[in-house]
Amino acid sequence: MKVAVITFPGSNCDYDCYHALKTLGGFEPEFRWHGDRELKGVDAVFLPGGFSYGDYLRSGAIARFSPIMEAVRDFARSGGPVVGICNGFQVLCEAGLLPGALLANESLLFRSYDIHIRVETLRTPFTSAYERHQVLRIPIAHGDGNYHADDEVLAELEGEDRIVFRYVSPAGDLTPEANPNGSAHHIAGIVNESRNVLGMMPHPERAVEPVLGSTDGAGLFASLRAHLEGALA
Repeated sequence: MKVAVITFPGSNCDYDCYHALKTLGGFEPEFRWHGDRELKGVDAVFLPGGFSYGDYLRSGAIARFSPIMEAVRDFARSGGPVVGICNGFQVLCEAGLLPGALLANESLLFRSYDIHIRVETLRTPFTSAYERHQVLRIPIAHGDGNYHADDEVLAELEGEDRIVFRYVSPAGDLTPEANPNGSAHHIAGIVNESRNVLGMMPHPERAVEPVLGSTDGAGLFASLRAHLEGALA
């Protein structure tokens, strides 16, 4: 199963994604440069974290115009699974593949530490290996992670079961202290209407080996692998 990891100028988690995909098995990760115009027969796409184009204008605002993004849009519209992590989530919102926007953290501080998120739905290609309401410990590293959308969009996300992850306490509770950036409805990750495009701020690729302090991110990759195995069978 070939998986494209997109590298933009300023990406710094592309090798993390590549390593996670390679380490967990079943995937053949391949880098794609932002200037490429084709994905070349891949089965899934990852947009990694970092600071694409130095986060000039807004985080992800310039990356949306990269030549590779037209291929990513076509791939997503055809039903191909796409994962945007941190800066990748910002790019997906700027590109119109996900609703809403990521604003500056409420604290106006860069936040980088382990947090807890709760799995809200198993109805995605990215969460089937988890249990509903399972609490995961995953690291964050962002300055613009405050998810914002208007009331209509938030109601749609809630009503259509499209909120995938929420920030919670270690016990799984929605508390103000558990929300590291002020995101509306404690949102840490969402999917599009077709449920094949995931955007999330926490970094599952940094939580796949015991040496990293948590393996809770491995379930996302296991879920994607199972989805692709079923689709390609």
